[in-house]
Amino acid sequence: MDDATRERIQTLVDTHPVLLFMKGNRLFPRCGFSATVVEVLKRSGVDFEVIDVLTDPEIRQGIKEFTNWPTIPQLYVQGKFVGGCDIVRDLYENGELDEVLAPVKNG
Repeated sequence: MDDATRERIQTLVDTHPVLLFMKGNRLFPRCGFSATVVEVLKRSGVDFEVIDVLTDPEIRQGIKEFTNWPTIPQLYVQGKFVGGCDIVRDLYENGELDEVLAPVKNG
């Protein structure tokens, strides 16, 4: 990944308190894993921003290198990588996602 792409990703992660890199968008997820994470976030009641990696090949490949995580979706909270679909779903089912999201939850 080139420096410009790394900088773009870092800026996105730093700018949005809850950010999901996914395939598609929140209204029309383009894969089941992305749809699952969107649904979990909606149920958690948190505002979140999405980046559709299908519209930007540099971001699509770059985000995998950025975190050394091979799959999409990828969730970031307060600039920190939380995980992909399985991790987010497990955190939600165990009640731990609320702890992760607590600092950014809307009133």
